[in-house]
Amino acid sequence: MQLIIITGPPAVGKMTVGMSLADITGFKLFHNHLSIELVNKFFDHGTPAFRRLDKLIRFSFFEEIAASNLPGLIFTYVWAFDDPDDTTYVDEIFQVFQKHGAEVSVVELCADLDTRLVRNRGADRLRLKPSKQDVKSSEKWLLEGELKYRMKSSETEISEKNILSINNNSLTPRQVASEIAKRLNLCASTSST
Repeated sequence: MQLIIITGPPAVGKMTVGMSLADITGFKLFHNHLSIELVNKFFDHGTPAFRRLDKLIRFSFFEEIAASNLPGLIFTYVWAFDDPDDTTYVDEIFQVFQKHGAEVSVVELCADLDTRLVRNRGADRLRLKPSKQDVKSSEKWLLEGELKYRMKSSETEISEKNILSINNNSLTPRQVASEIAKRLNLCASTSST
């Protein structure tokens, strides 16, 4: 079992790269909005009930998947590296998978703000993430998060967590996924298309 956590700021392309990586590897994709959108139908984002249920859903899936015979899982997550709660959360995910002998890797995607603002309006993002369909609100949240959080790892975090960092500013999701598969030895088929 392998767990690949794809992290990066909002609208950097985590889900679309994850979909391409799932196509290449056969791994299942749990993009973070699978649980967010479900819980958001009942509770506002960020409320205590929302956070509790979102974590319960995710970690229930993680436990079952980690104990299964699936070859791998791709999980996407916006990680605020300057928020100790986020780092604890990621450590808890690591623990779930590592106790079952899984290999865990983190891939950090980076792109400039202008590129991310364009991607924030992307068709897949709007189709698969209903909470992002109010583009003005989504863009406001993206810009506020840019000022409030550090969503780029530091050198010490890279060595500590074995983070693979890729600037996907001008690469297609398939090219990025192929590079991830190649650099993490996930499969033989790593051609860029």
